[in-house]
Amino acid sequence: MPVPAFADIGKAANDLINKDFYHMSQATLDVKLKAPNGTNVTVKGKQGFDGTTSGSIEGKHTLKPQGITVTQSWTTASLLDSKVELNDIGAPGAKIDLQNLWNPSKGNSAVQKINLAFKNPNVHSRAFINYAQANGNIDAVIDVVAGHEGFLVGGEAAYDVQKAAVTRYGLGLAYQTPAYTASLHGMQNLNIIAASYYQKVNSAVEVGAKAGYDVQAQKASGLELASKYKLDPLTFAKVKVNDRGIAALAYSTKLNTGTTIGLGISLDTQKLNEAGHKIGTSLTFEG
Repeated sequence: MPVPAFADIGKAANDLINKDFYHMSQATLDVKLKAPNGTNVTVKGKQGFDGTTSGSIEGKHTLKPQGITVTQSWTTASLLDSKVELNDIGAPGAKIDLQNLWNPSKGNSAVQKINLAFKNPNVHSRAFINYAQANGNIDAVIDVVAGHEGFLVGGEAAYDVQKAAVTRYGLGLAYQTPAYTASLHGMQNLNIIAASYYQKVNSAVEVGAKAGYDVQAQKASGLELASKYKLDPLTFAKVKVNDRGIAALAYSTKLNTGTTIGLGISLDTQKLNEAGHKIGTSLTFEG
C-alpha cells in the first residue's frame, strides 16, 4: 500500500467516523460539471437551519502533458483562492503548489503559501511555508512518513520564524493492510494521544473506532465508534455513537449516474424528549 501523508495516518477510520455526517443541521447542494475544454467546475452551497447561507464556486483545469493544474475559487465570504500545482518537478513524485489567498474587502489580508511534497513507495514528505501580509510573519510546517511492509512511522513540526521557535510537534505510528489499519498519534506537543482502528469486514461492512487521551488532564478525551453498511453498489447507511451519548445516522443513495442524495440525523440519546436533535440533507449533481 502507498505511504500516506502524516495527516492521513489513520485516515480510513477518520473518514468512516466523520465523512457523510457533515450535513447535520444544514442543507447542502453540490453541483459538479466538466466544461468541453476539460475544466472541472464545482459549485457548493449550504444553508444552516439557523438561516446562515454560504457558498463557493471553483474552476480547476489540468494541463496533462505539462503536469500543471490551475485552480481558482471564490466564496461568498469574498475569499479568492488561486492555486497552481506543478507535478513531477525535477523527479517523479515531486510536487510544488503555489497558492494565494486574498480577501479584496480587507486590507493586508493576502496570504501566500508554498507547499512542497515528495512521495515514493517508502517515503512521503511535505513542507508548508506560509507568509501572512498582515504581520509579515513566516511560518512553516514539515512532516515526513516512512513505511516498510505495512509499518508506518512519522512526525511533524511547526516553526514560527518571527518567534524563532518550534510551536507544535507530533508523532505517529501505524500498521496498515488492505483489510485493516491501526494507528497511534501524539498531537499538540504530545499532550493528546489518539488511537484509531479501521477494518473492512467484507465487501459490504466496514467498522472503525477512535479514542483520545488528554495527558495533562489525565483523562479520556473522547471515544467514537462507527460502522458502514453498503446496501447495494449505489446505496449505503452509516451509524456512529460517541461517549457523550450522541448517535448519528447517515444514508446516501445515487439516484442516477449524476445525482446523489444524502440524509442524516443526530440524536442526543440522553435527552430524547428534549430539543436539540439535528437533521440534515445533501444533494449532489455531477455532469
